Formats: sequence, C-alpha cells, structure tokens
Amino acid sequence: MKIGIEAQRIFRSNKHGMDYVVLEEIKQLQEIDKHNEYFVFVKPGPDHCLQSTFNCHVMEVDCPSYPLWEQYALPRAAKRCGVELLHCTSNTAPMFCDIPLVLTLHDIIFLEPRDKQNKSLYQNLGWLYRRLVVPRILDKCKKIITVSNFERENILNKLGLPDSKVVMIYNGYNDWFKPVEDKGGVVDKYIADKDYFFFLGNTDPKKNSERTILAYAKYLKESTVGRRLLVADLKRNEIDDILQRNGISAIADKIVASGYIKNKDLPYIYSKAFAFLYTSLRESFGIPLLEGMACGTAVITSDTSSMPEIAGRDAALVNPEDVDNMADMMLRLERDEGFRKETVEKGLRRVGMFSWKNTAEQLLDVYTHYEN
Repeated sequence: MKIGIEAQRIFRSNKHGMDYVVLEEIKQLQEIDKHNEYFVFVKPGPDHCLQSTFNCHVMEVDCPSYPLWEQYALPRAAKRCGVELLHCTSNTAPMFCDIPLVLTLHDIIFLEPRDKQNKSLYQNLGWLYRRLVVPRILDKCKKIITVSNFERENILNKLGLPDSKVVMIYNGYNDWFKPVEDKGGVVDKYIADKDYFFFLGNTDPKKNSERTILAYAKYLKESTVGRRLLVADLKRNEIDDILQRNGISAIADKIVASGYIKNKDLPYIYSKAFAFLYTSLRESFGIPLLEGMACGTAVITSDTSSMPEIAGRDAALVNPEDVDNMADMMLRLERDEGFRKETVEKGLRRVGMFSWKNTAEQLLDVYTHYEN
C-alpha cells in the first residue's frame, strides 16, 4: 500500500510537540515496515531531520501558508504520488480530498471555551482554523487517532463518534532522554546554578504560567534555600509583566528566562534540575512529562486531564488552580529528601510503559486495518 503522511512542519528549526511526534513515528516506521511504501509530505525548511529511504520518500511541497498548504497543495501532491491512504497528523486535514483519511486528533481544545486573555495572534488563528475545519472532516476520516484515554473519552463524548472509529495510541519519548552528566557545560548557556526548578511555559493560558510563577513566589517566601526558576519559551518582558501585575517584581532576579531550548540540550537541563514543573491546566498527553521522568528528575504535575494517566496516580500531583498547593509541593520536595527520591524512582519506572517503537507498531496496525 502507498501511505501518505502529512508532516508539514518537521523541517522548521524550532519544532514543538506535534512535530516531534510525527518525526519519531516516521523514523520508527522506516525501520519496522518493509512492506508498505511511504510518502512524507513536508514544507521546505532549514532542518533536514528526515532522510528518504528505499521505502520512505520525503516530498518537499512548497506553499506560502499553513491553510493553503494543507487544503490545496497537500491533496494534489498526495494524488500525484498515487497515495492510497493519507494520514494527517496535526489535528486538521484537507476538506476536499478523495483519498481515504486517517486523522491524529491530539485534542479538541478548540471546542472548549476560549480564554479571552490569550493575546497570541498565531494561537488564536490556529484555534479558529481548527473550529472551521475539524467538524467538516470527521465524516471523511476512516479512523481518528488520539493520544490518551482521557482525550479519547472526551472526543467520543463531545463529538458523538462511534466507539470503533477512535483509536488511542500513546506517544513515546526519545531514548536520549536519560540521566546525563553535563561535562560540556551545556546548562551554563542557560543558567549558572547547580540545581533549580525548571518550567516550560508559554503565553497559552492552558500552560498556567502565571499561577506557576505565583506559586514559585510563595515557595521563595518559605524556603531556606531559595532555588532559582528557569523558565523556557516565555520572554523576559512577559515574565516581568506577570511579576508587575501581581506586585512581586522583587523576585525578578530569581527567575531566568532562557527562551527556546534546543531539544538536544533538554536532557542536560532536566538532569541538572532539582525538579521539573509541568503544571498545565490541560494536556492531551504531555511528552515533557516522560522526558523529565526519564532524566531522573522529580516532576510536579497537575491532577487534571491526561496528566495523572501519563505520570501515574501516585506521582507528585497538584491542583494547578491552587497556588498554595503548588508551592507546598515544591517545599515538600525540598524538605523531604525521601519523598523526592521516591518521586524520581517512580518516574523512572513509569516511563518504561512508553516508547516510539510501540507507538509506530500500533500506528501500522491502524494503517493495515483502517477499513475495520
């Protein structure tokens, strides 16, 4: 069978969650499937992170915008290649396409109430695009893949789809995420401290950046150690706005804004961190959870949506809307070394459930039996 895979953004330099998911899935399929022929459709970019093999052809398709690329250029390119099944991997798909579709629907946040505080034009346009496209493609999809049991139940309940149409396949994590020693001084590029709290934040309200920073401020009031907070992806001025708005600008020098951290540097960042804060209001899966745990880092995460499912019900769970609860967990890890050690050990055991090979094997089963 000739199988097409949409991987529009994997050649961009600053990749994010969905980009890494499809990239790793394709790499595994190149290894394990010697029977089918794959056509991977990408937009040209500087990071040629995937190479063609005898069974997998990387097809660069140029088009000026995301919607035009997906709605016009992608189905035309797939048809030219004789694709018999097209897997669209990033929540949306062409509305007018006569090739059978498989869709990865990571989440349906676009159907949930929109936080009016979100000022990101990019995120708001993406939200509108999904609201327009997804309802119009559901009937065209042979199978819909999602990434956790939480999200599968959410999709079934809110979209009214047949149970047999929605398949759950967990994501994996890369094997270079493991405890590593930073002999080359990688971490020093971002923060000079020997250990610290680490937080992946951005301007999307679901990432809960403001409450997490407020929790850190409360931690500082009671801590005798006063570890610094390394924040990735949030800009310095965005952090300063949060501090000023809440009257806590005095702690500005305790927060380090690193900007974007390269994926190859993250294992060193996790490994040297005292704890990793993954305190989102909502996640459909949460690959950084696995990455942090795999690096032997104590992870504090939320007790909502998919996060207890991925991290385990006995993980260091907090209410992400309760600033005091988050601060208390940070202090507990700091004051109770036995609890912190137990949290690390549980995380290292938990990640054994997940791998990209398992993900690709289940994906291949969907491709093979999509008519059933």
